[in-house]
Amino acid sequence: MKEILKLLNNNREWARKVEIETPGFFAKLKKQQRPKYLWIGCSDSRVPANQITGLLPGDVFVHRNISNQVINTDMNLMCVLQYAVEVLKVKHIIVCGHYGCSGIAAVKRNATSGMLEHWLENVRVSVRKQKRITLNDMCELNVKRQVDNLTHNTIVQKAWERGRKLYVHGWIYSISDGLIKDLKVTQNATRGSVGVKVKKEKK
Repeated sequence: MKEILKLLNNNREWARKVEIETPGFFAKLKKQQRPKYLWIGCSDSRVPANQITGLLPGDVFVHRNISNQVINTDMNLMCVLQYAVEVLKVKHIIVCGHYGCSGIAAVKRNATSGMLEHWLENVRVSVRKQKRITLNDMCELNVKRQVDNLTHNTIVQKAWERGRKLYVHGWIYSISDGLIKDLKVTQNATRGSVGVKVKKEKK
């Protein structure tokens, strides 16, 4: 049980440091939840949404599953999506995959079984006609497919019909260097691609 006790102790130390650095942080956080972003990412423990984007608790609404899938029959995701769009009124939905995804790799090796075989059928269909595709290319293609699925989702479509400024983005994360790549497939209400400029740091 030492492993569990360590987590609880880490939590106390983290809360203490946050309150010292930002007095009243938790009191303010308790009063409201108004994130601008919905993050749909992979369950991989090495890809934590808040940390890799530098966001604090309360800044991003998160849903994670194996290989960041957007499946319209997944009631868990659909509830998250509806709450994020209709209640929290997020402005951005980010689908973020990562290179070297184990789920995508399993599809590439044709090594899925049980529930995972059913869950990752969406990925298998996406790459069925692709020849000599690399794992990294498959990971990128998977993100693009999920972005497309979102743009055809009724919750997103209705928000756009009501004139909501809602953007759907496709990103991919590299565990090897900690950087996020914008796949430049951002969609808005007009279904047109929207470029996102990234400010470069001065050397």
